[in-house]
Amino acid sequence: MNIPEKEIPVHHLTSEKFQMSTLSAAGPENFHDVHRHNFFEIIWFREVYEKSRLELDFESYKLENNQICIIAPGQAFNMKIEGEEGYAMAISREIFNEACDIESVLTGGELPFFLDPKNEKTCSTILSLIEQEYKATARTELLKAYLKAFCIIIGEQIKPQEPLLNDRQRIHELVVLIEKHYIVEKETSFYAEKLKISTHHLNDIVRLLRGTTVKKMISQRLILEAKRELSFGALTVKEIAFKLGFNDASYFSRFFKKHTGQNPDNFKNNEKR
Repeated sequence: MNIPEKEIPVHHLTSEKFQMSTLSAAGPENFHDVHRHNFFEIIWFREVYEKSRLELDFESYKLENNQICIIAPGQAFNMKIEGEEGYAMAISREIFNEACDIESVLTGGELPFFLDPKNEKTCSTILSLIEQEYKATARTELLKAYLKAFCIIIGEQIKPQEPLLNDRQRIHELVVLIEKHYIVEKETSFYAEKLKISTHHLNDIVRLLRGTTVKKMISQRLILEAKRELSFGALTVKEIAFKLGFNDASYFSRFFKKHTGQNPDNFKNNEKR
């Protein structure tokens, strides 16, 4: 069922694979509507106001000075800002994946976090270099090099410290696979086969490092997407069910209620209010 005009608006990068702007100039896009990106975005809030807020996937955050937020593709996003000081960088998936090795970002976005004061001067210098290059010749390889330096510094503050490198890598690969296939593939065995390990071993790794199961991770991703559509889109419950790979809308409703405690219509009505 293809009804794109009813879906949550998606902001795209068009002619450029990298955009940069200051928050005081309103950023590289219109922040004041609920929307998604098909790219990554890094926002550094240097100075904000008392009422500055950010909304990201059903959570509202009061912004404070010197915070950074990284928004991943697909997240439902909105900001209430009016001329705050800082930078916003819109980065294509291709450039981000080459420049930034931040697992917590690739697995679903990083909530606002404070930049360590000892890194503020270095990060400010790097952002100035990026801004200078972007406004001049905008050489992609140089922008990627500066971006990589910036991501190394901020990544040290948000990278999870998990004990087993191989298992940590498998978790990362699993999340990427779920993001790609969760609508069509809802069985643990599919992901275990892709990772070339047994279903039992995969669930053991997920329990150890995430405290959950593969099945629950898939369900959580489906529920998140359902909440996004119910809150910000205009599809009916039946249309959302079909979009998420459920052949039976009533089964989708039972699935949603099992995981949230309320049926989709009630959730939608509460969110609209």
